[in-house]
Amino acid sequence: MEIESRVFLLAILKKKEEESLNDVIMILEDSGVFSYKEGKKLLKELKKEGYVEGEALTFTGLEKAKDAELEFKL
Repeated sequence: MEIESRVFLLAILKKKEEESLNDVIMILEDSGVFSYKEGKKLLKELKKEGYVEGEALTFTGLEKAKDAELEFKL
C-alpha cells in the first residue's frame, strides 16, 4: 500500500465527527500530501478496495489505519 493511501486512511481515522471525507482531502492537499484531484481518485480506489464505505472506514480500513498509526509513531 502506498504511503499516500496509509496517510489518507490515518487521516480518516483521526478526522473530527463533523468533518467530511472531502474536508480530509482538502486538509491533506493543504499539507502537500497530494492534489485535490489525486485525493478524489485515491478515495475512489480506497472505496473500491473496501477500506472506506460512505463517510467511514470499514473494519479492514480501520485495521490498516491503525497499522499506519503504529508505523508513523516509530
